[in-house]
Amino acid sequence: MREPTLDPVRRPRLPRGRTLLRIGLVATFLLTAVAALFAREPAAAPCAPAASGATPAPSVDASGRLAVPPGAVGVPVRLAEPAVLALVHPGDRVDLLAGGGASPTPGRDSTLLARDALVLGVVGADGAVLLALNPEGARAIVSLPDSTRFGVIVRPK
Repeated sequence: MREPTLDPVRRPRLPRGRTLLRIGLVATFLLTAVAALFAREPAAAPCAPAASGATPAPSVDASGRLAVPPGAVGVPVRLAEPAVLALVHPGDRVDLLAGGGASPTPGRDSTLLARDALVLGVVGADGAVLLALNPEGARAIVSLPDSTRFGVIVRPK
């Protein structure tokens, strides 16, 4: 055993064994946490190609509302079932379907009028949605008789 000295200065000892292991683990966890915070998000999976009549990505106008994309027109469509409006929000993509007249025959298939249409707005009181469509599709929808019943299928984001 060493004799005690009256020397006020002590020499620091380097950590050994378990202390060194603990310091190494803490440093590893801290570096992992920092790397996770600053990591970039992974690249999105490539989307399926859009239909030829699809509208471009949405943009926001000066008032904060969705703007009609270039090359598209806004078309208001009154839905046959207004309860669907609870599921549709501006910025969603929908497929627009048309049924028969006021009393469609059972088993009759609906006609797909627009695929991947951008929802610009929803008017709950009237049961209508404002869709961004290409001009040809808009003309076809507006020329349908008033008794046409419209429905939408909400597409996944």
